[in-house]
Amino acid sequence: MSKTLKNFIVFVIIFLLVGGLFSLYQATTQKVGVVSLNQLVQEIEKSDVKQIIVEGSKLNISLNDGTKQTANKETTESLSDLLKNYGVAEEKIKGLNVEVRPDSSTSFWLGTLLPFLLPFLLIGGFIYFMLRQVQGSNNRAMTFGQSRARENQNNIKNRILFKDVAGVKEAKEELAEVVEFLKTPRRFLSLGARIPKGVLLIGPPGTGKTLLARAVAGEANVPFFHISGSEFVEMFVGVGASRVRDLFKRAKKTAPCIIFIDEIDAVGRQRGSGLGGSHDEREQTLNQILVEMDGFDTDTNVIVMAATNRPDVLDPALLRPGRFDRRVMLDLPDIGDREAILKVHALGKPLAPDIDLRSLAERTPGFSGADLSNLLNEAAILTARRNKKKVTMDECLESIDKVLLGPERKSHILNQTEKKIAAFHEAGHAIVAHFSPHADPIRKVSIMSRGSAAGYTLKLPTEDRHLHSRSYFIDEISVLLAGHAVEKYIFNEVTTGASNDLKEATQLTRKLVTRYGMSDTLGPRTYGEHEEMIFLGREIHEQQDYGDATATQIDREVNKIIRQCYVRAQKIIIQMKPKIEQLAGLLLKKETIEQAEFNALFDKKPLA
Repeated sequence: MSKTLKNFIVFVIIFLLVGGLFSLYQATTQKVGVVSLNQLVQEIEKSDVKQIIVEGSKLNISLNDGTKQTANKETTESLSDLLKNYGVAEEKIKGLNVEVRPDSSTSFWLGTLLPFLLPFLLIGGFIYFMLRQVQGSNNRAMTFGQSRARENQNNIKNRILFKDVAGVKEAKEELAEVVEFLKTPRRFLSLGARIPKGVLLIGPPGTGKTLLARAVAGEANVPFFHISGSEFVEMFVGVGASRVRDLFKRAKKTAPCIIFIDEIDAVGRQRGSGLGGSHDEREQTLNQILVEMDGFDTDTNVIVMAATNRPDVLDPALLRPGRFDRRVMLDLPDIGDREAILKVHALGKPLAPDIDLRSLAERTPGFSGADLSNLLNEAAILTARRNKKKVTMDECLESIDKVLLGPERKSHILNQTEKKIAAFHEAGHAIVAHFSPHADPIRKVSIMSRGSAAGYTLKLPTEDRHLHSRSYFIDEISVLLAGHAVEKYIFNEVTTGASNDLKEATQLTRKLVTRYGMSDTLGPRTYGEHEEMIFLGREIHEQQDYGDATATQIDREVNKIIRQCYVRAQKIIIQMKPKIEQLAGLLLKKETIEQAEFNALFDKKPLA
């Protein structure tokens, strides 16, 4: 509800209350009869008057029968003189119960002036409320250019320290110097050291860039200004620059402190790219950030921290020394870091004794800190849904599948023919992967629908890998083509279930040829320059730096590798047909097979 509507409702309520009180007063006064002085004299002579209360010129009369009356006399004349002038006997006057009270103007205001003043008061009140609304709008217009940064004061309740951030050891060591500068700047300045004014946190989404920035502020025990890069930019040119000036002005007043700009690429993109036309507001905001960072004094204890997962699109002026001259990389956590992150997020959750966080860390390569937090949260939700008191390993393993592949689609039921095809399809993937020496080990095989997949074969490495060989890619392509090959071999025809596998196999093979230099025919070079120009979420620019003859040769090499991998997958499928039929039968019966049960079916020695 808007403030204007609230004020209007309050105004209407006040009007109704005042009107009700006035009506009540009018109704009360209308019950009292007004008599003339002659009638009053007659009632006194008849001894019908019980009491007379004199209030100035007004006479409030109470009769013996309880009737209330009122009469008016001249202000300067007393009641006794008035009655003598009317010829009332002395004995009658002395027998009256007369009470004289101070003259009260309340009844005069309520009865005489209020009916005339009330409309003016209500109209004046309405105008006052309207003027307040206009004044509030003007105040908001004057504060439009002020910074919307949220200041977090580090208190005991919300303070975050380095110990609360699991993993990222190198990043925390790099930022420890920033903490020391904020705590004891004189120790550095006395040696002539120039402390970095800007720290750029670079890493994939969910790796803890914002959390790490808050931990720096918590370790140094300084205020923390948090704002998103998109909050600077408005439709009016100059507003963003004004907000930048106001933000740095606030920061200097509370120094030492930290300014944290999240997703700085929203405002710090390279200028003059020519894509989508010029954006004066964004460029003016970026210019103001550059000026403010250069305008810092050497003894100003303000550190600007920013986060982005797209450092390639930032303007070079942001990255030069004197601005964001320190860059901290945050990679996806390795197995040890994942275990530490799981321990942090497991706090406060009742875990069953069978949960092995190390095993969960092994099954989650490529997961970010946010993914691991989501994993345990989904496990807790699933536990509550099943009315359990503790989170078990089953819920955690099912949550991994949900994070990787999407929720289970129980309503997506395959008929018996489709279910048989899916079982042989996944069995083909699993068998070829098991007997490919460089492929990742099988962790789970299932024909339960998840996400857009009718079934899935989950392969995960036993350790983190940062470099991949040609043999690894050849095995991966063979595994991707195994589903198509087994359908062709068993059913003598193929279905659309292998379409996504073929797409991934083709893309991986083309990368192997054009990007990784792993083709014996084309040699160790790359083909095609990929410029990271994103428009509406799509890469729209790829420059072809080779001729048509080379393009034909690339297509031939891609087809050659795919054919070789397909023949290799066929060979394994033909040799291991009994095992494929056995595994497919188990899938049709149980729908999901875990790693231990899968390994029990096969000889672990790979084929030569």
